[in-house]
Amino acid sequence: MNWYVAKLIFRITCGNGNHLPQFDEQLRLISAKNEQEALAKARKMISEEQSILENRDDKAFRWNFINMTELYQLDELKDGSEIYCNILEVNDADQYIEMSHQKALLIEQNHTNSVTTARA
Repeated sequence: MNWYVAKLIFRITCGNGNHLPQFDEQLRLISAKNEQEALAKARKMISEEQSILENRDDKAFRWNFINMTELYQLDELKDGSEIYCNILEVNDADQYIEMSHQKALLIEQNHTNSVTTARA
């Protein structure tokens, strides 16, 4: 069996949708014999997920599947393996770097809080 990573894109709409567009980019692991089987399994997963999303009664949020935009085969699963890479071009490098630092700080704070809570 081989491992694949599929990137799924969902649009999130809150209330009447009067907000900045929001998208959820998900990376999903798929085990398959070959790329064709991985694609079939991803499509089945998408179909099942969309069915669940369409049957929700919660009208405050809507999740609509947009598309599967990437499907990659992983060489192997081992500690430190790269599972995804995306090269970005941004208008403001300093703003992007600052945003990256802020996200890293949140991860560190959440990790510290989790450890502190677990010890208490």
